[in-house]
Amino acid sequence: MGSVILYGSQYGSARRYAEAFSRMTGFPAASFGAGADLSACERVIYFGGLYAGGVKGLRQTAAALPPDTAMVIVTVGLADVADPENIRSIRRSLRRQVPQRVWDRAILFHLRGGIDYSRLSLRHRAMMALLYRQVSRLPAEKQTAETRGILETYGKAVDFFDSGALLPILEAVR
Repeated sequence: MGSVILYGSQYGSARRYAEAFSRMTGFPAASFGAGADLSACERVIYFGGLYAGGVKGLRQTAAALPPDTAMVIVTVGLADVADPENIRSIRRSLRRQVPQRVWDRAILFHLRGGIDYSRLSLRHRAMMALLYRQVSRLPAEKQTAETRGILETYGKAVDFFDSGALLPILEAVR
């Protein structure tokens, strides 16, 4: 079958990137929960939204991969992916979700998505409010790039979608 694009997206950023990548490559794209048959896939390109330290649907997708299927993992989150500290944090979270056999062969990319507080579920709004209160109490010298990002975007609608950020992924899968 070649390559397939799967995505796990709660509010749409990972889906937008996956669909844009599908248009660039011609590879089919579907939600991870759509029941795609991975048995004949040579490679799965997974776009997953970052939520509370995890990547939506990644654990289930990685566990369902046949042994010889390669995986490209693309995280989509609010954190600034130009900051090495953020990348280390994202990769620590990824490592807990991906079996060793997949991790050893995976290619990783990280993209910025967005957030629109008016569209968040009540549960997610409450979680973000709690997180905001916690990080707003930190002295400036203890704030990380990630916590500063939370403080700067809290309560707003921000969109960091950049189709140009897909070009390195395109190069990697060619």
